[in-house]
Amino acid sequence: MERRGHLLKAALLLIVFGCILAFVIAIRTQLKTNNTDSADTETFLKQFVVGGGPIVWFVLFPMSLITAFLAAEQLLTIRRSRLLPEGMNKEIVETIQQSGLEKLDEQVADRDDFVGKALSRALKTAGADFFRMRNLIAESLQDQTSELFRKIEWLNLIGNVSPMVGLFGTVFGMIKLFNAIVKAGGQPQPAQLANGISVALVTTFWGLFIAIPALAIYGVIRNRIEQLAGDAVLEAEDIMPQIRRCMKKQIEAKLKKKEQIKPHIEEIESKKTKPTGQTAQL
Repeated sequence: MERRGHLLKAALLLIVFGCILAFVIAIRTQLKTNNTDSADTETFLKQFVVGGGPIVWFVLFPMSLITAFLAAEQLLTIRRSRLLPEGMNKEIVETIQQSGLEKLDEQVADRDDFVGKALSRALKTAGADFFRMRNLIAESLQDQTSELFRKIEWLNLIGNVSPMVGLFGTVFGMIKLFNAIVKAGGQPQPAQLANGISVALVTTFWGLFIAIPALAIYGVIRNRIEQLAGDAVLEAEDIMPQIRRCMKKQIEAKLKKKEQIKPHIEEIESKKTKPTGQTAQL
């Protein structure tokens, strides 16, 4: 499962790098032909990428690719089939009933889901203390949930920062616009104002274009994590009575075995303390 996750991340990174390379090539080609193209033949690339200037080229467009990478990675990894597989609870209960906790520890050692990780940590640490095991399972589920929240927080950060970057581009474009007015002596031609207006509007467009899906996907994934974490707690609570009964049986078996060997221990102790014949005559 872990190897599959690494391969998925590598594939997504290759796609992102390929998009960046294609973007750079397209920008260079567009800049070479920029002076010969007429207004009627302007492409989407020229209007919404080249027209945005360096703020779009080096900040907003890479941010959009990072957002796409993070969204794809989290949507593919944070799934019910991976974090809370169907039938897992029944499988764990059957293992406890048939083979006990020792076999269960082997079964969940390599699991990558919510309950499997929590049980593996608790079985290795708690020993025969049921209440400690219960607390460790709850702590593990909480830690896993917090870890997932930290991973998707990058989407929330980008969603909040990208409009600010777009606003920065808007201010930059307005500054260019007023500089053009000053250079034209207060009576500029529309073509002289087009560059500043284009930068202002295109950067605002890109800021919103990144923020809206980033925040939307962040909200969807956050709700998914909360729902999965709540279901994992319920499934763990269903397993705990089985674990408690198994621990009780193990303790009773140990006590019974101890009672069985107790007479033999007493007999051995009595032989050690019983005086020999010579010692009695003396």
